[in-house]
Amino acid sequence: MTQDPRTLRTRARLRAALLAECETRPLDEVSLSAVARRAGVGRATLYLHYDGLRALAVDACADVVREAVDALHAWTAPPGPDAPPAPLTEFLTAVAARADLYRGLLDEGGGGPLGTLLHHELRARSEAERARAGAPHPALAASAVAAAFTGLLADWLHGHLGDIPPDALAAHIWRLLIAIHRAVT
Repeated sequence: MTQDPRTLRTRARLRAALLAECETRPLDEVSLSAVARRAGVGRATLYLHYDGLRALAVDACADVVREAVDALHAWTAPPGPDAPPAPLTEFLTAVAARADLYRGLLDEGGGGPLGTLLHHELRARSEAERARAGAPHPALAASAVAAAFTGLLADWLHGHLGDIPPDALAAHIWRLLIAIHRAVT
């Protein structure tokens, strides 16, 4: 990817414009014209940087995905089920504050640009860490962890889990993910 300052600024404006549009409506109701207009660029400029709205959305979601993956792996000692890492609770609290935005990027069940990227990145990181630790079946455990977390996050954001506060959800997710790792032997 180019490091040209103009390109970086334009891409940042496009990402910010998309996220701002998604705060008021779901991604499937956002138009490329609205994003380009909000970013102060022409549609042709948008297409110079992205293949379309979905590609822009994936790029715009990269930071939240990195935060989620880091939050789930923010432990130094072997994790126990009683206390999720503080960054996991912090992440869920931040997501709750922008729930409308993330609902527009994360479809029910865990699809959408945010869900696809989150699942992919979380699976890759979990598999690498499990393989590095010499744990059995790293791909199997990593796939289960990624699917469970992404699906639960989506269902929570879409209101399918009831009114669970972020700290309680973090505790439930954490116990579930530990159970997955322990079950895959």
